[in-house]
Amino acid sequence: MDSDYTVEHFGDTAKLADELLQIVLSGTKRATSELVSEFTHRGDPLPRIGSHWIACDGAGVPRIVIRSTQLRIDTFDGADAAFAYTEGEDDRSLRSWQIQHRLYWERTSATRGADWSELDEIVFEYFAVVWPPEHADWPEMS
Repeated sequence: MDSDYTVEHFGDTAKLADELLQIVLSGTKRATSELVSEFTHRGDPLPRIGSHWIACDGAGVPRIVIRSTQLRIDTFDGADAAFAYTEGEDDRSLRSWQIQHRLYWERTSATRGADWSELDEIVFEYFAVVWPPEHADWPEMS
């Protein structure tokens, strides 16, 4: 795999991938978070600032290209209200983020035979949409 880009989808189901992609396309979602252990489990490198990923819909069709703009690794308590708002899910509150991500990471960790803990490292990633032009955040990025 080329370390400058990956081909991925949001979430762990086709339905969730489509739902999350829609809030990216609407301009609401400009951040995402994933367990470091998920990257390791898949054998994927951690994202880098400036790296790109091709986000697919639930059927695996490439829909947008995203560029990582800010990254940090922290634990569950490292999420704050600003990050939850930018991630754009549910009601965009920190409380909602905590509830939904706890459920998500318990589920995805169990699927790979692991137990999730609030002390697990999480990649907090901010991104910009760079393609297609009608969804790009800045014209110079497309």
